[in-house]
Amino acid sequence: MSQYVLDAEVRVELGTGASRRLRRADKVPAILYGAGKEVVSLTLDHNKVIHMQEDEGFYTHILTLNIGGESVEAIVKDIQRHPYKPKITHLDFQRVDASQKIHTKVPVHFINEDAATKGGNTVAHHVTEIEITCLPAQLPEFVEVDVAAIAVGATVHLSDVALPAGVVSVELAKGADHDQAVVTLNAPKGAASEEEAEEAAE
Repeated sequence: MSQYVLDAEVRVELGTGASRRLRRADKVPAILYGAGKEVVSLTLDHNKVIHMQEDEGFYTHILTLNIGGESVEAIVKDIQRHPYKPKITHLDFQRVDASQKIHTKVPVHFINEDAATKGGNTVAHHVTEIEITCLPAQLPEFVEVDVAAIAVGATVHLSDVALPAGVVSVELAKGADHDQAVVTLNAPKGAASEEEAEEAAE
């Protein structure tokens, strides 16, 4: 399943000074935790990480970490960046167990926006990612929402989004009052929506 493979070394020297030295040597300090095992401090090559993270899938795919000859499957749980330089300063990885559900976020891809906005309509995105739980094998790379299928003036909520089998929205699982808005298709300014036009005609 994973097309993202990173070589990592176990980090012995810990602390702020050690991390600073690693970054000067173009290395990224990281930690690996989860699956009931001990936390392991790691070092990765910064150039490989910075190149790989340009791909959206880096944040949603299951990655393979090669640590001293052992392959470990994990997902990115947190990424820290330098405030103004194009540098990654720290990574958190969570181990993946095929039998245990993972809790993560996946991006929302809004498709057919050009078709939906041809008449001057505008699209308002309320979220860019959805928090989910699922087994590792069911993890989607992204969730798709077809904007052209939305009626003018209507809003798509989490409950309207088709999630793959086995994938559960964390917010919706909390109850119906957590049914967040995802995207709205607005009529051009000064124009009435279909519903308003119908009401005016009655």
